[in-house]
Amino acid sequence: MTTKATNIVWHHSTVTRQARAHQRGHRSAILWFTGLSGAGKSTLANAVNSALFEQGLACYVLDGDNVRHGLCKDLGFSDADREENIRRIGEVAKLFLDAGVVVLTAFVSPFRADRDRARALVEPGDFIEIHCAADLDVCEQRDTKGLYAKARAGEIKDFTGISSPYEAPELPELRIETGRQSLDDCVAQVLSYLEAQGVVPASEA
Repeated sequence: MTTKATNIVWHHSTVTRQARAHQRGHRSAILWFTGLSGAGKSTLANAVNSALFEQGLACYVLDGDNVRHGLCKDLGFSDADREENIRRIGEVAKLFLDAGVVVLTAFVSPFRADRDRARALVEPGDFIEIHCAADLDVCEQRDTKGLYAKARAGEIKDFTGISSPYEAPELPELRIETGRQSLDDCVAQVLSYLEAQGVVPASEA
């Protein structure tokens, strides 16, 4: 059994989040994209990221597959491993928030309790949950990797939407109909919300 670290304290940076926001002209936020595999989370997150970057904002995408190549490569897809995966991402996203970055996370994050725990790590208004809503049949049609077919054949265990549940957000900040709307319309919807919340400067949106 791993011994937990003790005798540790949190060291506050001499450069504050507020100072970074003043320097960059925008505040930081966590944009938490959630939805079924194939719903368009990564596509939308990267498109929003590009739009923010073009406007001169400090931004970064944490992608589910990419994170599992390193930070979470020791985790599988059991319920317990999914919970730990999202716990780690929540903590990393919190660090990006403190660094003054708009961090966009693109994870299935199927369990409501895990997303709520990530939200609870930060102050109200810093966590923006974005539900990428697409019907299961649309997600399966988009599945270029054939993951859904393998899951239905029993080749992939604990696959969200097939053999493991997806708990849709009850009150997300944004619900984007990624299964029906064009990518441009989805991006515009996110940017409009960020402008209204004061993340994106009004003159830049």
